Amino acid sequence: MIRTILIALLVGLSAAFPARAADKVTVLLEWFVNPDHAPLVVAKELGLFEKAGLDVTLLPPADPSIVPRAVASGQAEIGIHYQPNLYLDHAAGVPLVRFGTLVETPLNTLTVLADGPVKSLADLKGRKIGFSVSGFEEALLGRMLEKAGVDRKSVELVNVNFALSPALLAGRVDATIGGFRNFELTQMRLEGHEGRAFYPEEHGVPVYDELVFVTRPDLLEDDRLKRFLSAVEEGAIHLTNHPEESWKLFVRAYPDLDNALNRQAWTDTLPRFAKRPAALDRARYARFGAFLAESGLIGRAPAVDDIAVELK
Repeated sequence: MIRTILIALLVGLSAAFPARAADKVTVLLEWFVNPDHAPLVVAKELGLFEKAGLDVTLLPPADPSIVPRAVASGQAEIGIHYQPNLYLDHAAGVPLVRFGTLVETPLNTLTVLADGPVKSLADLKGRKIGFSVSGFEEALLGRMLEKAGVDRKSVELVNVNFALSPALLAGRVDATIGGFRNFELTQMRLEGHEGRAFYPEEHGVPVYDELVFVTRPDLLEDDRLKRFLSAVEEGAIHLTNHPEESWKLFVRAYPDLDNALNRQAWTDTLPRFAKRPAALDRARYARFGAFLAESGLIGRAPAVDDIAVELK
């Protein structure tokens, strides 16, 4: 009898106090879903966001250029952004702050054909180099050429409008700057051509985080951000420990991405995910800000606290 009464009381309390609804969070991606977003997809598929009391929507942008201003204006709580662009947005007055890291190494490369005439950066003298986005890519190239003793004025920059590999394979350019090392080389290989990559961080460019999580400053005290990063960390660790199982979760969620290019990108990106996404390397951010200022892309390097935080 007592047991029956207790059960009835518990049922009554559950009805009176229903489970708290999950807190909604919109994450605006920097591009369409791809293996760069693996920790997020794995966390979502494993129910880690739900466990953290979050209802997370991963939203690819119709136009990638709108991401920083969309997040700053409150259209999404979280955005995935490029660390280099964060400084440029700050200089332009866009109120954004980095609070976590997704991909903690550069992905950018200078790429040439493996059987082509460019065997070292010094061989770029007098040659054509394709690019897609002016500004940061030119700064990367300028520092790499300087390190190799090549006069920047001796090379010709050609805007290939995001068709980096096609321009290189067609012989329109001798090299490209801006292709991602976890995709570009595989894409070329699948088309029957081997490429060679020169990594900026090995040729004078300070190491930086490729992809970071950003939000607007007034949300930094919002508990959803810490719960979000905690779930992302769990996803990244699970992905590291169980890459094959995680790949199956990924393609179950996005079956259209189950192809040779994304399978290899999955493997190549795996070691580059932040295992401590909340951690902030302040010295790294200071060095990179100084590099951008020296390159003339920003007037002066901002204080690290103005653009990046480690949530307490």
